[in-house]
Amino acid sequence: MRAHHAPPGPADGQPRGSVVYIIDDDQELCRSLAWLLESVKIRSQCFTDVRSFLDSYDRDQPACMVLDVRMPEVSGFELQEVLNRAGSVIPVVFVSAHGDIRMSVRALQNGAVDFLEKPYDPQHMLDVVQRALRTAQERFSLAARHQVLQARLSSLSPREREILRMVIDGVPSKNIATRLGISTKTVDVHRTRIREKAGAESMATLVRDVLQAGLGLSQ
Repeated sequence: MRAHHAPPGPADGQPRGSVVYIIDDDQELCRSLAWLLESVKIRSQCFTDVRSFLDSYDRDQPACMVLDVRMPEVSGFELQEVLNRAGSVIPVVFVSAHGDIRMSVRALQNGAVDFLEKPYDPQHMLDVVQRALRTAQERFSLAARHQVLQARLSSLSPREREILRMVIDGVPSKNIATRLGISTKTVDVHRTRIREKAGAESMATLVRDVLQAGLGLSQ
């Protein structure tokens, strides 16, 4: 089924370029929520089944999702699992007319940012969505920075990667030199090149960024 789009308009109520995906098999609810969001200039796209959403989903666009738990063919929880396996950073807000504590705990443990029972209060929904959009912008910006860092690290030579791994492990330059059979001065030259290639202010900030991003340094 094709997506239903909210009427176009300025997006002053949300971070620039972001969108709210509404996924619910209740078409009337989709339309009403889309119009509610449009009333505060939040852009949305509606889908009445998971497969049509996946056909249109752009993982590179900052977005959040309002997702019904009970969906035909593929459930909301199953979609959440698919997104998690794909490494998606999209914030998910679950909604359900038959929600219970067990459902909400499952949703939140798997990374959802909120779980609302239908019928929900319109203003509360707006507050939740606006928070989710801010979270989305933060997550997508961070993911973009990690991608840039990964690309820069890919330009390191095998020896530079080896030295960086030891620096991350806290090995001093003198010990690195001994392990590799080279001079400490040569290690320091490599450290400078590593820092320059990574575009880092210092080795300390580079180590911090690599650890925070969870980036691998394979050969």
